[in-house]
Parts: sequence; structure tokens; C-alpha cells
Amino acid sequence: MNLQHHYVDFDDVRLHYVDAGDGPLMLFVHGFPEFWHAWQAQLEAFSRDHHAVALDLRGHNLSGKPAEVKAYRPKHLVADLRRLIDHLGGRPAIVVAHDWGGAAAWNLAAAHPEYLEKLVIINSPHPVTFARELRDSPAQQQASAYMNWLRRPGAAVKLLANDCARLAAMLSQSTTDPHWLTPELLARYREAWTQPGAMDASLNFYRASPLHPPTPEEPGPAALQLDPAAFAVRVPTLVIWGERDTALLPGLLDGLEALVPKLTVRRIPDGSHWVIHERSEEVSKLIREFIDN
Repeated sequence: MNLQHHYVDFDDVRLHYVDAGDGPLMLFVHGFPEFWHAWQAQLEAFSRDHHAVALDLRGHNLSGKPAEVKAYRPKHLVADLRRLIDHLGGRPAIVVAHDWGGAAAWNLAAAHPEYLEKLVIINSPHPVTFARELRDSPAQQQASAYMNWLRRPGAAVKLLANDCARLAAMLSQSTTDPHWLTPELLARYREAWTQPGAMDASLNFYRASPLHPPTPEEPGPAALQLDPAAFAVRVPTLVIWGERDTALLPGLLDGLEALVPKLTVRRIPDGSHWVIHERSEEVSKLIREFIDN
């Protein structure tokens, strides 16, 4: 696989992405605390017959890092994906997304379905079910409590301390199979985490979102009125879910079919939040079956 690195400048941000292969566009969108490299196995698997592209989301690794928290609101993340798809001439694209990348992709699919041929979401909650569970489920509130810690000033300094020890521990303690956390991979991740300004910028995703457990200062989702119709996703959608995700509980899938009429769900019982690494071949196989069907 011959990966090429590229930059594209939009009016408010520069995005870095890598690509390989030719054919229909497949765009891979990572979450926190990752970067384009999270999709290495899928880039290899799908660049054989697709134009496989993985970006660094704004605030991460080599992409631009706007200073203001409001620059990380969902509308800007959606705009980045739209503009990148247009730049690549790949509309409608297959979009594959995990974690925060999934948050952007859910919103893209709801607001701009013409940009997507198919959507693949991996362990990333639909905004309507996430708001519901954060509001109504004590278990999900507890599982998401870390989000409020990440929103605090000074969180980035603590995450970067001692050669990013907390971040490395966060990964190793929440995976069901740590074989993927090789010293070589962690070195790549540390390089991305320690890009100037990247850690604080990536935490702005949490600060800019109203979807976090309620606190005495901020009601979070209790103050939101999300219209399910406005967040309906009408493109064919595959959701892959590692059921041992300690941060995002399986209850987030309840009622999803009402919001996503063309829905396929594939559960991986022994997969965690990091299922794309733990079960990379299985994940690629499920994606392949879905896009070829």
C-alpha cells in the first residue's frame, strides 16, 4: 500500500489526510484520542478497489487547530467532511467513522444525505439516543463521567504528563485485548498527541458539545430538545458495536431503528470501544459485506 500525505486549505482550517488506491471514495473518520493512523488496517483492506482516505480531524495531529472552543461545534465538523468529500470529487462517498468521527458522520448523514452512498458507524452513538441515555440512564451518566473531566481547564496538561501516561493507560485499561497496543503504535500516538496544541484542541470536541453528563453547573442534555425527525438518517447504515465498551453502553442502540430506517447492526460481544484494533479483520469483513451487498 502506497500511502500519500496531503493537505487542503479551507477558509477556516487546514486538514491533513492520507490516501491510497483508486475507485469510489471511502472516507475514514477517527475519534479521540486517535488520528488517521487508527485506520491503517482498513486503508490496506479497501484501497485495493476504492480511493481510501483517512483524515486527521481538526484539532488533531497534523490538521489545523483553531483556538476557539466554538470552532469544534458539530456544524464545523460536518462542514469539514463535506468540503473534503467535494475536494476529493467523491460524492456520494462511503463514510466509515468511529467515536467522535461517528458524531460528525451521524450529523453529516442526517443533514446532507446526498454526500453519502452508505454509512458505517463503529461504537459511536446517534445524537438522539445519546442525549436520551445521558439524560435518563444513571449507568450511562456514570460511564460518561470522564467527559466532564476532559472538559476542564488543565486536562490536556495532565494527559500529556509523564510521556502521556494517562492516555496510554486509558487505552490499555479499556481494551479487551491489548495486543494492538504495541510500543511502535504507542510511539506513533505519542507523536500525534504531542503535536503543538493538539491535545488541548482535541479536547475542545468535548467542550463544544452539549452532550455530556449533567452537572450542577450545566444541565447538558436535559436542556436539549432534539427533534428526532431532524436527525433521521435515511442512507443505508451499518452499525458495528463492540459490546464491552465501558464508555458507550449497548443501551445506546435501543430505538435506533426508528431513527435509521435502513439499519443493519452487527454486535461484537468481546469487542470494546477499540474494536477496530482488537478485531480489525472482522470489522473489515463486516464493512466489506455491507458495501458489496
